[in-house]
This record gives sequence, structure tokens and C-alpha cells, in this order.
Amino acid sequence: MPLILLGVLALCVLVQLYFAFFRFLPLANYKDPESNVQRPVSVIIAAHNEQDNLFELLPVLLDQDYPEFEVLLVNDRSDDDTEFYTYELERQYPNFRVVTIKKTPDYLNSKKYALALGIRAAKYEHLLFIDADCRPCSKNWIAKMQAGYANGAEVVLGYSPYAQLKGFLNHLIRYETLLTGIQYLSQANAGRAYMGVGRNLSYTKACFFKNKGFASHIKLMGGDDDLFVRDAASNSNVSIVIDKEAQTISTPKKTFKEWVVQKRRHLSVGGRYRAADKRRIGAYIASNILFYILFFILLVLNSHLAILGALVGVRYLTVFPVYLATARRLDDKISLLLMPLLDLVYFVNYLFLGISVLLYKQFRWK
Repeated sequence: MPLILLGVLALCVLVQLYFAFFRFLPLANYKDPESNVQRPVSVIIAAHNEQDNLFELLPVLLDQDYPEFEVLLVNDRSDDDTEFYTYELERQYPNFRVVTIKKTPDYLNSKKYALALGIRAAKYEHLLFIDADCRPCSKNWIAKMQAGYANGAEVVLGYSPYAQLKGFLNHLIRYETLLTGIQYLSQANAGRAYMGVGRNLSYTKACFFKNKGFASHIKLMGGDDDLFVRDAASNSNVSIVIDKEAQTISTPKKTFKEWVVQKRRHLSVGGRYRAADKRRIGAYIASNILFYILFFILLVLNSHLAILGALVGVRYLTVFPVYLATARRLDDKISLLLMPLLDLVYFVNYLFLGISVLLYKQFRWK
């Protein structure tokens, strides 16, 4: 039995090496597309009671170094002072507009409804999305993201890390964001795009309507970003832009409970991915979870410790350097000393989150 477990552990390491060298490492050497064409852009934000965040975000957006763009805010049923603040901005900036929603139809998801109205109201063909609690990392954010259309793309995926704060939870959130980013960006780079993040995402109006917008998942709580990319990737060209100047930085959750709720929502949407994408993601995640389970079992059995140590060493000395190289390319700071612990906690947490999502679905179905 221990030899069988060692064999399965070795297989897990091989799967991780495959992803590290043939999927993730090319991302570490990726060069963003360049373009001298600067197309007019509509930047769209859907916001519900985000007055404090809009105080900080909107001046930064309106100060972008780009020749022709508009900032379109969809004020989604806000009952704070968003309306008064944005009214003053509309008077000052001719390229700032507000679409106000008073009520969302009962059968529709509120955010998707808000985004769809914003897209319909947008003046320009090329759309760029950001969340209210995010900030562009540079004044060239619009320009850098729009360069992604240089090779005939219809969808451009960006990267959006979380702000660096104190505490282990923040390290864990940023590590999870890095691994998620490495996965979806590397698969898109290989021509197999399956998701993006709505806090830094661009596509064309024509692409939105060609893929029937959010129709296939309009009632789901999430999916305005990843499930739309899932649909669009089937018949549209997708590119990625990852330079620091093209990124947006987001505010992370402050408590473990808030973060778990967020991740459960994301995982529940993952069940709607294409079968091939679920197999790829599942192979990567399962190989990591099994690695830790088998490692602890063999450690307890006190069996073949030399071979066990060699497999663990191979995994750590090959996979982690690839993660670090990709993090450097993304200009995302990850603690080398904490990586082994973060990796363990992340995949153990992923296992329990996955189980809770399955149990929650069954309970809700009943």
C-alpha cells in the first residue's frame, strides 16, 4: 500500500511539473502586445452605495492619459450620496456620464442588469470594466489595456492583484489571487481562455451582443466576468495584457468569513465552465490537494521517507521557482518564506470550500 501511495504522489508531482513548465512558465516570459492605434474607449463601472470608493476612483479614471474616452457610471439603486457627487462631476467633465437605475426586474441579477444597461448606453465600441473598489495602477491603464486589441482580439484579459496589508489572511488572499491569475492568464495565453476578472476586463460591444450578453447565466449571482469570457472564448479572439501599468489593484476582504463567502460564490460559478476547462482546472487542483493528503499519510506511516523527501524536494524546488518567476513578471510581491505554508493552507481551504459548495447546493435544492 505505501508503494501505491508513493506512486500516486509521484504522479501528482508530474502533473504539477507539467503545468509549471508547459503552462505557467511561458507566462513568466510573456510580452504584452504593442499598438500605436488608440481607439475611443468607454470605461464602465457598476456601483451600488459606493460613494466613498467613487470619491477616490473617479478622479483617477478621469485623469487617465488617453486621447478619447468616457467614464460611464451605472448608479445601481444607491441610497447614499452617490447621485449628488456624480451630478457635480457631470458638470465638470464632458466625458463623464451617469446611468441611474431605480429598480431591477425581479428575475434578473442586479449587477448584470446594471452592466448590460451600461454597455447599451456606452458611446464607444471598445469597453473597459473596473469595480468601484479598485484603482488603476497607472495613468496609462486604458492605453495599455487597449493595446491588447493589436492582434485582432475581441476580448482582453487583465490582472488585478489585491493591496498588500498586514496579517496572514492578506498573504493568503494575495497568494490565492496569484495562483488564480497564473491559471487563467496562462490558459488564455495558450489559446484556451476560460475566465477573466471583471475588475480589469475589456471587450467590444459587438462581442457582447454576438455572444448574447449575460443571457446564459442572467439569474446567477456571479459570472458577469468568467462566464461571459467562457461564452466569448468559443467564437472570439482573446488576448492578455499583464504589465504593471495595465493592472488594477483591489481592496481585499478584512475577515476570513468575508473572504470565504466571496470564494464560495466564485467556486459555485466554476461548475458552469466547459467540461474541458473543468478537467484542466480539476487536474491542477486535485494534484495539489492529493499531494498534501498523501504526504501526511506517508509521513504518519513512517514509510519510504527518503523517497517521500525526494518527491517533496523536487516539487518545491521546481514548482515554487516558477510561481516566483511569474509573480515577478506580474510585479506581484509574494513572501518566499511563507510560500510553503500559504500553499498548504490554500489547497486545504480549497478542498473544504469545494465540499461546502456541494453540500450547500444540495441543501438549497431540497
